[in-house]
Amino acid sequence: MDHRDRISIDPDVMQGRPVIRGSRLTVEFVLGLMADGWTLEQITDSYPGITRDDLLACLSFARELVSGAKPIPDAA
Repeated sequence: MDHRDRISIDPDVMQGRPVIRGSRLTVEFVLGLMADGWTLEQITDSYPGITRDDLLACLSFARELVSGAKPIPDAA
């Protein structure tokens, strides 16, 4: 899964934190829900418009960060 199509970094949205494109849900928030035990289904049910692929993109983004690679921000 390539997160670049689904994760956006824009200094004018949520203070430049990575978000699911077209939303104000930060990757950090989504990862927190997952860490708290929320299932993908619970998250998509609670946040209409967010898809399973969006959630997997959050995980892909996080994996890239911890691997030492630098995520490429959008050219806003």
